[in-house]
Amino acid sequence: MNRISYWNSARKRAGLEDVKIHTLRHSFASFLINAGRSIYEVGALLGHSQIKTTMRYAHLAEKTLKDAVNVVPLGKAA
Repeated sequence: MNRISYWNSARKRAGLEDVKIHTLRHSFASFLINAGRSIYEVGALLGHSQIKTTMRYAHLAEKTLKDAVNVVPLGKAA
């Protein structure tokens, strides 16, 4: 049994009929980025040699973007 066969068997048992292995890579990258890990760490874990590739995988959640904006103290000079 090859890894695709294992995956197909596991996803069917889990009730994940439409989930592809590649989807897990995107989810993994997005989870790490939204948990505060750097794009460089995520890229290394995914085995990417180019950060540009990792950026296609890592999707920022709206809350993460709002939290980033809220770091800046509004109304105060630098």
